[in-house]
Amino acid sequence: RFPQHGHYVPQKFADNRIISSKYTVWNFVPKNLFEQFRRVANFYFLIIFLVQLMIDTPTSPITSGLPLFFVITVTAIKQGYEDWLRHKADNEVNGAPVYVVRSGGLVKTRSKNIRVGDIVRVAKDETFPVDLVLLSSDRVDGSCHVTTASLDGETNLKTHVAVPETAVLQSVANLDKLVAVIECQQPEADLYRYHLFWTPWKIFVNETKMALNYKSKSQKRSAVEKYVYFLISFLLVEMLLSKGREGNCFILRFISDFLAFLVLYNFIIPISLYVTVEMQKFLGSFFIGWDLDLYHEETNQRAQVNTSDLNEELGQVEYVFTDKTGTLTENEMQFRECSINGIKYQEVNGKLTPEGFSEDSPDGNMHSLMKEEELFLKAVCLCHTVQINADQTDGADGPWHANGIASPLEYYASSPDEKALVEAAKPFIFLEYNYIYELLHVLEFDPNRRRMSVIVESPSGEKLLFTKGAESSILPRSKSGEIDKTRVHVDEFALKGLRTLCVAYRRFTPEEYQEIGKRLHEARTALQQREERLADVFNFIERDLELLGATGVEDKLQEKVQETIEALRLAGIKVWVLTGDKHETAVSVSLSCGHFHRTMNILELVQHKSDSTCAEQLRHSLSKRIKEDHVIQHGLVVDGTSLSLALREHEKLFMEVCKNCSAVLCCRMAPLQKAKVVRLLKTSPEKPITLAIGDGANDVSMIQEAHVGIGIMGKEGRQAVRNSDYAIARFKFLSKLLFVHGHFYYIRIATLVQYFFYKNVCFITPQFLYQFFCLFSQQTLYDSVYLTLYNICFTSLPVLIYSLFEQHVHPHVLQSKPVLYRDISKNAHLGYKPFLYWTILGFFHAFIFFYGSYLLMGEDTSLLGNGQMFGNWTFGTLVFTVMVITVTMKMALETHFWTWINHFVTWGSIVFYFIFSLFYGGIIWPFLHTQDMYFVFVQLLSSGSAWFAIILIVVACLFLDVVKKVLYRHLQPTSTEKAQVMLCFYIQLHQYKSPVCCFFEVYSVEIFPILM
Repeated sequence: RFPQHGHYVPQKFADNRIISSKYTVWNFVPKNLFEQFRRVANFYFLIIFLVQLMIDTPTSPITSGLPLFFVITVTAIKQGYEDWLRHKADNEVNGAPVYVVRSGGLVKTRSKNIRVGDIVRVAKDETFPVDLVLLSSDRVDGSCHVTTASLDGETNLKTHVAVPETAVLQSVANLDKLVAVIECQQPEADLYRYHLFWTPWKIFVNETKMALNYKSKSQKRSAVEKYVYFLISFLLVEMLLSKGREGNCFILRFISDFLAFLVLYNFIIPISLYVTVEMQKFLGSFFIGWDLDLYHEETNQRAQVNTSDLNEELGQVEYVFTDKTGTLTENEMQFRECSINGIKYQEVNGKLTPEGFSEDSPDGNMHSLMKEEELFLKAVCLCHTVQINADQTDGADGPWHANGIASPLEYYASSPDEKALVEAAKPFIFLEYNYIYELLHVLEFDPNRRRMSVIVESPSGEKLLFTKGAESSILPRSKSGEIDKTRVHVDEFALKGLRTLCVAYRRFTPEEYQEIGKRLHEARTALQQREERLADVFNFIERDLELLGATGVEDKLQEKVQETIEALRLAGIKVWVLTGDKHETAVSVSLSCGHFHRTMNILELVQHKSDSTCAEQLRHSLSKRIKEDHVIQHGLVVDGTSLSLALREHEKLFMEVCKNCSAVLCCRMAPLQKAKVVRLLKTSPEKPITLAIGDGANDVSMIQEAHVGIGIMGKEGRQAVRNSDYAIARFKFLSKLLFVHGHFYYIRIATLVQYFFYKNVCFITPQFLYQFFCLFSQQTLYDSVYLTLYNICFTSLPVLIYSLFEQHVHPHVLQSKPVLYRDISKNAHLGYKPFLYWTILGFFHAFIFFYGSYLLMGEDTSLLGNGQMFGNWTFGTLVFTVMVITVTMKMALETHFWTWINHFVTWGSIVFYFIFSLFYGGIIWPFLHTQDMYFVFVQLLSSGSAWFAIILIVVACLFLDVVKKVLYRHLQPTSTEKAQVMLCFYIQLHQYKSPVCCFFEVYSVEIFPILM
């Protein structure tokens, strides 16, 4: 409700609609065309087409216009389909049913229809459709427990309490009559801070925080597309060389000839290259979804591809930025070990067993608890903020069935550690004792104290303080107990990757408790410096403790997380963990998942409040230690506050420290800070390829910022999946995605692009050489039909099938030997060396095509049976025939993985060329202006000398290439080529196992580990 004053103009707010798509029905055509013609190559081909329409050129406008229309259409269909999938996912969220209070009752509507000021009813286990302020709940005290899993991935329960004025409004009718205003701060990106001021009788709500943490969706482009731009420059060079022979001419004539040669040589980078690349990316992306190794059976989820334009980037990743909760871990805690009064216990099948005793030994079970053990378990059971499901306590029998058997209780906790400890201690203390303790005070946890406490009154009236927290905050405050032994046990727990907590207690005399109660009341009712005064009182209370013991809880990692991170490290990929978790929790998980090694020197940049202290530690502490201890590996821990200070004025120094560390952990990170870190690495001078992976809405900005964004289909909503380029069900699938699919995609697309350039250098260079014999008159060497169909029909299918099915190494070898990923890192196959090889090879073959045909079919040679000599069209057809056979055979030499489809398109392309040429040259076509090719191909094949020339030239071209491959494999083999040889050797041993049985038994043991 808004006050109806004449001077008041209600503020306009955005609606609640979620949009992760790029296009709409109305803007798809203009926006998609704009996006496509932003590409240099597409714009270039459009210019070529317009030039052919405006001036007299050697070729028809159809040769450029038709392929351009085809590639624009195919790309539009592909991008439209991918955007339709995003629309579909958005509609599922926007159309989710919600209940709002309107007109005195609950009205069912859709999530997208919620407006600022609506009162929304959210039931148990439902997702919040928008940022909300708690007005009331079904609890008497107005409290509720929520998880922020869809925001930051955390499944811990957070307790929220309604203000007293609205907590009493339990009915819909009362809520509908509410007239109030919520005055709040302007929207900001920080998820963990929100200032609210309650003013009676008014209400409105702010815009969503997650919207402020989202980045606008941008078009991501791969390195291959940039590489094609470089190849276009070659066309201009060759065209300028042709014009250089023209001599003096008028300006208009020069421009006309310039454009004519531009059209004549544009085939060196054909539009069909883009068609083939788009088809390869689109069709190749289906292999990810079809891969059963990326299928998660428990959740029935397959990997999905949202953007197929980045397939080859999966093979170039140098940095992986990963979230922690829900990505590396399951966020499920399990109690494993504890130390009580200096004795270590282990949890075995739900029983506490002292170390050194087996489960079946007579003393292995704690049937009767000693005083210290009882006190420790009571402390664990009492020192927490765990809540029990209200549905289980509201009935007449409470948590008991009618037959007297206790029903399993459902716990809700603000920390999964607390829940795990309470569930672990319940069987031991609940069955032995049935005492009621009164909770007097809760001393809440805060990151500075690193502990929490409760003050309780025992059945005997004794006042007790139970405290638990990090060992660094408990042990120094303990005055008695087995401190040294417990410290040793805590270190042992930490080495196993367990999350540790120390437990202590203190007894109060009546006078001490009266003084404590007075101080707590004064601090909690203070109007100024309340937090500082509470911290002083808490420190006063939590002293002179008696140590009881320590606990070890395991944060359950996802399956094979350690193996995956180690594989990424072997592949030369650096892993950064970016999380919103506390410092201690993040470090513990990093150690347990193998991100940090036990032998690694851990450096910290945390809890800095000023630029000077941050710069001092960066310059004199961290950087100096790295230089002095350059032999060992270093890991860096930095929190969000210190990161902001470091990036403000010391960005270069911070980046230098980070790059010298093997692993980096960033904790207490806001979503936009995650994206800023990714952008910092992405825009560094080295320009590394980055990958971000996460599962929560707080990871969306990071996912969108990285070159490649991957969403985890976890329990924390679908925001990350909707905004990602790829989505997988578990972190372990990342290794298969990068080492196998990424490796294959990169090799395939790199070979495809360079092979296309090679075969068009072979295609256009004879045309260039022919100009020296026709006085640069723009006379074409090939017929216009051959010019059009060379890249579309005669040579396109073999390379397309290669780019879809090629497996130069067995997938199992690639996944089991991550070091092979280094062979393709840093764009190794699209560098200047491979470019020079393919370019020189193309020119070498082109010169053999042209001059080989010229020498063998010299102008004075009579090759036809009737004594006729060849004409220019016969000569051009001979060159074209040799070229089609050679470039197709070259593709066959590059193929390692042969299927029936490869055989069909490779040999079928050559057969199709011969059949088409016979058909095309054997009929007089009435719609053609000239019949230059009539009977030319038949005459050519009728000459035995022509067949001899074809075979000789093809063998001459490919022989040196075969020799080069053999020499390089023997003299300078790469790791991948070594793996190929070993795999072939291993397969041969399997195939011929019977005759060389003894030989196989000796060597298979050595070979298999190499492959594994």
